[in-house]
Amino acid sequence: MSRWLAIAACLSITAGTPPSAEEAELGKSLFFEKRLSFNGTMSCATCHDPEQGMGDGKRFSAGASGKTLKRHTPHLYNLARNGSFFWDGRAKTLEEQALMPIESADEMNSPLPDVIRRLKDVPYYAETFARVFPKKGLTAATLARAIAAFERTLVSKDSAYDRGALSDEAARGMKLFFGRAQCGKCHSGPNFTDGQFHNTGVPGTDLGRAAVDRVGEFQMRPYPFFQMQRAFKTPGLRNVALTAPYFHDGSEATLLDVVRFYDQGGKDRDAAGLSPDVRPLKLSEREQMDLVRFLESLTAPVKVERPPER
Repeated sequence: MSRWLAIAACLSITAGTPPSAEEAELGKSLFFEKRLSFNGTMSCATCHDPEQGMGDGKRFSAGASGKTLKRHTPHLYNLARNGSFFWDGRAKTLEEQALMPIESADEMNSPLPDVIRRLKDVPYYAETFARVFPKKGLTAATLARAIAAFERTLVSKDSAYDRGALSDEAARGMKLFFGRAQCGKCHSGPNFTDGQFHNTGVPGTDLGRAAVDRVGEFQMRPYPFFQMQRAFKTPGLRNVALTAPYFHDGSEATLLDVVRFYDQGGKDRDAAGLSPDVRPLKLSEREQMDLVRFLESLTAPVKVERPPER
């Protein structure tokens, strides 16, 4: 089955049917399963390690073949209600997102038919898929559904911010975040993201959203095309203190670096399509640190126990 046929199948079985606890438990095993990669060296958790904020702490991860990837690994917290996935939004569902790294030549480099054959040779997977998906068994669609079901359990919601337990510094930072610094224009809503795409002045040649729009995988409007040049999806800020480094290219090492980046109005002020919301803020050192303390207040780690090897 081709990737796109598999994705279509995923969409058909997920509509209107919330995942079960059994599906999520199966998905957790798959998330840590190195048989998903062509040479058995890499799982989803290799780059999305629960002990490292669902990242790996690196600026750029490496694929199963050892090739360095072009973009920084994003976290996976609170993704259930997102309308697009990856830095450029090329996947519209968690199920699509789950399959793409498996087949990507730069990542796991493993055709889905090969993955399915390997998993069917493992008694646990053959038996569990038959039980959890009795009418379908192990297919590309049920593989994606199980992984996505697990990813939907990665919910961070009991932070100091949620409990109203902010320090004085964090409270001042929150006032700045939603006020003069205008961070909340893009980092809005319960997960602190508008789900949209913006050029924030990060230097580089990566076209971001524009590359996806140009090949027509799906259009993100009402933005005119020029505003998609080097535009990337606004990341959610839940557990942001755990997910360094930052930006799609991992170019800022700490939260203070990120605040200073925005305080100067981005590093590429002449970028075509630069968001009009990115401009020098002229914050004092104390105000910058207050913003960092507010961002740290959004921390509520999600504990994930590693499943046994299958």
